[in-house]
Amino acid sequence: KIFSQPTPPKHKASIMNLNTTAAKISAPEIVFSPSLRRDAKEFYVIGRKAGLTLENVSSVTWATNDKKSIEALLNSIKESGKATTFLSDGRKLTVIALPAEEKISRNNHTFSPHEITDSLDGLHSSARETLVQICVIDKEIEKVMCPVAAAIGRAMPMYHSKSSLKELAPTSGVNVTFYSDNGDKVPTQPSAEIPEWQTASAVCNGVRLAAQLGDMPPAELSPDTYAQKCQEIASGFAAQGVTYTEITGDDLRQKGYGGIMGVGMAARCPPRMVIMSYSPADATEHIALCGKGVVYDTGGLALKSKVGMCGMKHDCGGSAGVLGGFVSAVTLGLPIKLTLILAIVENAIGPESFRNDDILTMKSGKTVEINNTDAEGRLILADCVSHASNQLGDVDLIVNMATLTGAQCITTGSCHAGIMTRTKALEDRVVEAGLKSGDLTFPMLYAPELLKKEFKSTVADMKNSVANRMNAQASCAGHFIESHIDDEYKGDWCHVDMAGSDSR
Repeated sequence: KIFSQPTPPKHKASIMNLNTTAAKISAPEIVFSPSLRRDAKEFYVIGRKAGLTLENVSSVTWATNDKKSIEALLNSIKESGKATTFLSDGRKLTVIALPAEEKISRNNHTFSPHEITDSLDGLHSSARETLVQICVIDKEIEKVMCPVAAAIGRAMPMYHSKSSLKELAPTSGVNVTFYSDNGDKVPTQPSAEIPEWQTASAVCNGVRLAAQLGDMPPAELSPDTYAQKCQEIASGFAAQGVTYTEITGDDLRQKGYGGIMGVGMAARCPPRMVIMSYSPADATEHIALCGKGVVYDTGGLALKSKVGMCGMKHDCGGSAGVLGGFVSAVTLGLPIKLTLILAIVENAIGPESFRNDDILTMKSGKTVEINNTDAEGRLILADCVSHASNQLGDVDLIVNMATLTGAQCITTGSCHAGIMTRTKALEDRVVEAGLKSGDLTFPMLYAPELLKKEFKSTVADMKNSVANRMNAQASCAGHFIESHIDDEYKGDWCHVDMAGSDSR
């Protein structure tokens, strides 16, 4: 249900969608199961080179009569890499050998999930036409199940709109089975009761949901249809106590959300703040997840170039990421109270566009002089963190996530999201979470007393874009958002800029 195409409401603000193909196309299913599918026509075996022994590979693929071919296949891979052969019964076998743990740096996950995604580049096409079995082998398999699940999910996008694609074959999709590696032996299959199986499935579904939203063109994912999608998800979790509210259009202005209203008021579909909550009785912590949901970013009147504007449908990646995480957490029934706050807008051009030199009064009560309408993400997130810090009461941690700055890619690269936190303890917690999950993070400079001067304004409390773009620009953007957190808020805060890793 979470992958269904959102249905746009029928009112005059709806955007005309001339693509009639997307809704007809379904994506292959991914199933995590302790049982291998012997009827699969294509097999992938993934693991570190040392664990991919002849006995292991031939055993999990039921190919004991093809040991010579498999041995030659394994010998063709030196330390790591990918090789393919056909077995005597016509099945296709691909082995993906990952680098040894000692070859991996301290800033990467030891099972190389990004390399897994890259190596599965042909999986989606195969899984549309036939059943594909993936076997993952490792000596500490329970530690790698979730990172592998996310890596496979990234290789299996949900959104496609190619007219040449055929409907899914009757027997299609992906079945994933995990094996522990104990020397040259493959032990008995793990029990279905192992929690990691359910966790792997929930994580994979959250990743695919986020990717689906980020891949949808703006005519199909407007602020209206995005909100409709969120409402459908909340309804699906009604039994878990998930609630849904939204503040839309002129109500944002009347309630003081000047950042969200200012950025989104020129678009045909009105801007909105979507709030979803999950409050299990055994919750030990309350986390507010704030996401930037710019469904399309033209740059506003500070217009992007024809090259720079292409791909700006991905500017909702932060909101899609926290929504996917929210869905995974609720699916698993985690003992954490979650409040999801999404600012959903289109940064469009029209008679009501906000302008450079305008001044916006934010939810925090602070005023912002606009000197770049293309620095819009921080404006809408500022209203989100303000809401989280002064409207929810008992929040322990505020996390805001966004495809915020191109400077993040220069700072921490395309595989690591840049993070900023107020405390070293939280910084270590987030970095460790990235190393465990495979969604890698790395700290950016945290120094508000040195950087906030970049936003100095003579007519307002601050500007929205820096004076000096060479002075830790990505960190400055984070500090702008932080400056709108209520002064009385005593909890912690984490800023996640995933502009680079969004495309991974």
